Parts: sequence; C-alpha cells; structure tokens
Amino acid sequence: MTSHANPSLLLDGSFKTLSTVLPAGATLHAWLKATNAETPAELRATQDGKEIGCLAARNTEEFEFQTLVVETGGNTSFTYDAATTAVSVVYAFSPAEVLEKGIVVLHGAEANAAPAVPGSYHFRPPFGWMNDPNGFGRFGDKVHLFYQHYPHGLRWNTMHWGHAVTDDYLHWKHLPVFLFPSVELSARADGRGGAFSGSAIPLGGDEPGIRIFFTEQVKDREPEEQIQLTAVSRDQITASPAKIILPERPAGLDLTLDFRDPYVIKGPDGRWKMLVGSRDRSGGVILLYETADPDGAGGWSFVGILHRENRFGMTAAECPCIVPLDGPADDPQTRWALIFGLLTSRDPATGRRNITIATVGRFDGLNFVREFEQELDFGTDAYAFQAFVDEAGPVGIAWLANWTEISKKIDFPTAMTLPRRVLLKGEALLTPPVETVDGLRQRLVDDSRLLAGEIVRLGNGAVEIVIDLTAPGAAFDLELDHPEAEFGLRLDQEGLCILYDVSDGKWLPRYIAADAHPSTVRIFLDKGSIEVFADNGRWTGTKRLPGFDGVRSARLAAVQGNVAAARIWQLEL
Repeated sequence: MTSHANPSLLLDGSFKTLSTVLPAGATLHAWLKATNAETPAELRATQDGKEIGCLAARNTEEFEFQTLVVETGGNTSFTYDAATTAVSVVYAFSPAEVLEKGIVVLHGAEANAAPAVPGSYHFRPPFGWMNDPNGFGRFGDKVHLFYQHYPHGLRWNTMHWGHAVTDDYLHWKHLPVFLFPSVELSARADGRGGAFSGSAIPLGGDEPGIRIFFTEQVKDREPEEQIQLTAVSRDQITASPAKIILPERPAGLDLTLDFRDPYVIKGPDGRWKMLVGSRDRSGGVILLYETADPDGAGGWSFVGILHRENRFGMTAAECPCIVPLDGPADDPQTRWALIFGLLTSRDPATGRRNITIATVGRFDGLNFVREFEQELDFGTDAYAFQAFVDEAGPVGIAWLANWTEISKKIDFPTAMTLPRRVLLKGEALLTPPVETVDGLRQRLVDDSRLLAGEIVRLGNGAVEIVIDLTAPGAAFDLELDHPEAEFGLRLDQEGLCILYDVSDGKWLPRYIAADAHPSTVRIFLDKGSIEVFADNGRWTGTKRLPGFDGVRSARLAAVQGNVAAARIWQLEL
C-alpha cells in the first residue's frame, strides 16, 4: 500500500546522492536537520549538472519541513553531506495527479521506516508513527482518511495529520502530510502537543473541498492546554492556516483540562453539531455544541452535556462520534449510535483497559436519549473509532492498538483496523467488515483438515478463517501458533474469548465477550493482528499482536458435532 521509489544512491565520502526521474511540475517535500549549530543542513537538487534548488535548515533539535517545485521534468539528483545534514523523509508528487497516484517516497531514515510486512492487507502509514483516525469521510469521489502522525520516528511525539485516500476501503494511496503543528511546537521533538484528533465535513455549495476541525494541544499553556480550531482545504491535499473556533472550555462545569477531539455532523434540525470529549470530577463527559453557520466556520455555541460515563474509573471521554443508523438524520424515529473511548478506563471484571462504548438511542439535535448500550470491541484494540455515513450507510475505522502497550522507550508501529459497517439489528449494534474484504480472498487453503482437528499451516499468516457452528454457542478451541505469544480463540459457556499471553501464563487481561453465543465466527489474521467478527459483527474483538511474523498454523479442537464447517482462505491485496 505504500509507494516507494527505488532511486539510485551514490556515496562519495560523507556525501550522499539520490537520483530519480521526476515529471515536470513535481513537488518535493523534505525534512532536514542540521547535525551541528555551526553549519546549516542542505539538500541540493540538480538536473544535468545544473543546480535547480537548495533546501536548507538550521535546527539541530528537530527536522524542518522544506518544499521545492521541480519545474522541468527528467532525471533529478538530490545531494547532501551526511556530516552536516540529517534527512528524515523525502517524497515527491504531482499535485494534479496525487489523488489518483499518491506520493512517491524517495528517502526514509531508519528511525522512521515502516515495518516490512509483505502480504499484509491492513492500512499502515508509509513512514513514522500513527494513532487515531481523523476526518474519515467521503469527499468528492474518494474516501479520505486522515490520522494522527509523527513523521520522524516510530514513537508518539509532536502531532501532525497524515492523509490517504481509497476507492474501496482496502487499497490506499498515501498523500502529502496534511496538517502540521505550530511553528513553536515544531521546533523541538519534545511531544508538547500539536494537531490532535478531529473530524472533517465537505465544503458547502459546489466546491469539492474539505473543512477540518481539530484540537490544538500545547502542554502547560494557560489557561487552556487544548482548544478547537478549523481549517479548509480546497484542493483536498493542503490545508489553509487554521483559526480558533473554541478558545476555552465551557465555564461552570468543573471540567479538567481535557477538551478535545471535535466531531462534526449535520444534526436532525439541519444545523451542524459538534461533539467534544472532556472529563469532570466524576468521569467522562461529551459536550455538545452547535452553529447556525451553514459552513460550520464559526458561531459555535455550547448546548450542554450530551452524555456522561462514570463507570470504569475517573476517565476522559474522547474521540466521540455519532451517526444515524436506521434512517435519515431528520426522521425522529431514526436511532443513532454514540460511540466514544474512555481513556485510562479499566474493566474490573477482566482487567482490560481503554474501553470503547457504543450507546444507541434517539437524538433530536439537542438531547440524546439512551435505549441500550454495548461495548464496541471486546478485544479493546480498536480504539478511537470514527464513523461517517457513506453511500451504503455508516462505516467506521479504528486504531489497531491500545495505549496500555505504548511506551516512550520502544518503537511501536501499528495499523488501522479493517473498515467496518455500523448496523442496527434489534437491540444490538453490529460492526462487520466492509463487503469489499471478500475480494481479499485469493484461494481456498483448506476446507477439511481444520475441521478434522489437524494442524493447518498458514503460510505468511495473512488468512481468513470461517467457523460455522451447528448450534449457537457450540464450544470450540482454536489454537493459533504465534512466535511471540500464547494465543488462540475459545468459545464456551462463558462467552467468546481471545486467549492472549506474552508473559507469565495468567491469561490476563481476559479479552472476552461475556455470554456471546454466535453461530458463525469469522477470523482475520494478519501480521501483527487478529480481528474476530462473530455473527456478522454482533460480537467483534480486535487484538494487536507483537512483532510482524504471521501466525504459523491453526488447529481446531471441538466436541464432535459442534462444528459444521471450517474454512481457511489466503488473503492478499
């Protein structure tokens, strides 16, 4: 899914030269850092021995962003002295074609290199760190995914927005970095803040552009660490200077400094609504704002607290989203799904952390009346879920990770989950994978040996396993051989459980959908992850796996007569 060029690399002492062929009008984005304060970093571009541009940077603490337009097409060389210049990323693109062809990565440093995952089918950035999905939506004829991004390493740091587009939710074109932190925050790699999570809406009228909303975080800024901003992109690849729309938290609610992740959607009354996550002294709260501005550009006023969650500890509600499920937004009978993460939450029954809640009810634009709720993902590694209403109904995506496994001391390359439909069936919310995942099936690996209890080798580990049971909740054990974890899937009288342990054999926390009794279990294995969809996503579980070696084999154990069929497909993009 990444697009990397293979430019020739020449070494002359400490001088390095990258050579590649670029079309006329190509734009180059590069990040440079000086290795010492006395000599600036320089990246020189030449064609036919003639210099056509020189990018320079003096910062020794963090990489500086520089850009160059290559007016004339042809073989182009980029030279720098490694003794004075560190280069993080260099990529090129043609502005007129980038939405169709994406960027071409010409250079990436070892510190921010994407993992080598041949055969993997999950979305990953072309370089650097990634977390929450942002601004997920259809704009023009493509689905856009923005995401929290740090380009220069594989650990969380100063936040940017990465950007990609797709036609089918599976094949992605990587676009230029979309949103940058302020100049102040870009000066040092100290993780003080940046462009945090948010959402996007289409520009009004016939314009094909996008309006984004996001939180700017600046640690220790007074009186507000977190404020809400908006910016516009008319070409769908670059953002205008941002302006502040919510400079402070609402007064009188005894809120903590948590005030983030604006999610904007057109409400039942035709007005734009904004959800913002926060916390008070009791637990997480979701704040509701609205505006009569048809463009959502300003005039936002606080309506009130839309929802409160006081379980699982004193946690912040973050990354909220709300979508209509079973009808148009302006129909009073339509039910809505309000979905949000609970940062630092802990389920005392299982030890799982950072729970995501899905609450279903009625929304009139001012109030949300809950009818029922459920946990969105019993594996808990589908965090910061964000959804929008596409042509065939709501669809969402999440970060395939959990903050409990994050450490500032280790690199942590991750992925996004498979995109998922958001469906209402009776008193249950279903989140099955989008239909296009069926196209990942390349060949049937097995339809008899797994059922017979044999060990089945899984090749590179990118497979789908489907288990059909003879009765709802019929018990089975699926043993999965992974090089770095004790790992498997179990269905018994307690429910459906992802068995996962990398330490001392205690099987804690327990990743369980208690009392689940599915008839069909669909399992997607990839390098670094498992996603389980039982009964079309009635019970969904996602778990990130250590490393990037695939699951080596599978073995199914069940009482005779419990399993009607078991099939394995090789998957590939």
